[in-house]
Amino acid sequence: MRALRTLVVAAVGTLGAVAFAPVASADPAVPAPPYIDDVEWAKWGDLSSLRVYPTEAGRETATLGSPVGPDAAWAEVLAISPDADLPGMRAQFECHWYYAEFIEPGKSSWNLEPWRPEVDFDAMVAAGCNPGGTEEPF
Repeated sequence: MRALRTLVVAAVGTLGAVAFAPVASADPAVPAPPYIDDVEWAKWGDLSSLRVYPTEAGRETATLGSPVGPDAAWAEVLAISPDADLPGMRAQFECHWYYAEFIEPGKSSWNLEPWRPEVDFDAMVAAGCNPGGTEEPF
């Protein structure tokens, strides 16, 4: 896992912010929305985590080289759970959008936590999309 994170961090440093600009595509090979199946809040003591469950189309589309950026999928998250619009949550989602299927293919949910610190994108990727500590224990 650490080797994959190192590879991802190296890729981010090489590609820069240009790789993260959303691009619209009418390519029929690009899976169509919906990209998010469901979201669900989980609690552990005072900590909370939003479990984002991508559809197969979301998993196929959510990659670094995808012509589809995270905007439409994030809008789907907010349509299901408007209370997810908290500081740092969108940045965590974008990190998962671009890297989750690369780092841990098929993970059941992409977990976003409002208690995590806001960091720049390079630091977010270096932390495996979990800045401020390891993935939550719940």
